[in-house]
Amino acid sequence: MNNAGVFGTPPGLTVEGFETQIGTNHLGHAALTWLLMPALRAAGGSRVVTLSSLGHRGGTVDLDDLHFLRRPYTPMRAYNQSKLANLLFAAELDRRLRAAGEDVISVAAHPGLTNTELLDKSMRGGAPGRAPLARVINLLTTQPLRTGVLPQLYAATAPQVRGGDYIGPRGLGGMRGRPTTARRSATAQDPDLARRLWEVTAGATGVTPDPT
Repeated sequence: MNNAGVFGTPPGLTVEGFETQIGTNHLGHAALTWLLMPALRAAGGSRVVTLSSLGHRGGTVDLDDLHFLRRPYTPMRAYNQSKLANLLFAAELDRRLRAAGEDVISVAAHPGLTNTELLDKSMRGGAPGRAPLARVINLLTTQPLRTGVLPQLYAATAPQVRGGDYIGPRGLGGMRGRPTTARRSATAQDPDLARRLWEVTAGATGVTPDPT
């Protein structure tokens, strides 16, 4: 389950030179998934669940400037790009698994608006003065954690889930509620963009994609 993530961080680079959010939220997950694929394949009936976000709908992926070295950086633009990359990667992984006839599926999920520490910790790191406000916003607008985790647990365990599915809350705007099939943006359904991101990701991480 590709779950670890950061949100809204100030401008920064990982030790590898990746923009922090695309490096943490996408490139690391892709590399780990590829490296684990022999074990997943050997186990049989495995699933890879990649966590995206409602934020992907506002995202664009600039394959020539993933790390904001030339274009203006904003925390939300970088976050939305990374979450769109999650969906594109999950879809391309599933296409390649199917083409290879593998007994592994790739599924995506998102938690809607859920009361986690993500916003609070991000504010403390980049805008500590707004951390109390972040905690209030969380309490007023989000669903409890025990409900928010249901889409990814459903994606990981429900027998009716199929490769390529995207699971999220069923409530208004996908913000809260029990799991159902979620809506993704038109950009997230672009197979050519997904293929090119796959290739750029392989080049950036230095990890050989699996399946090829």
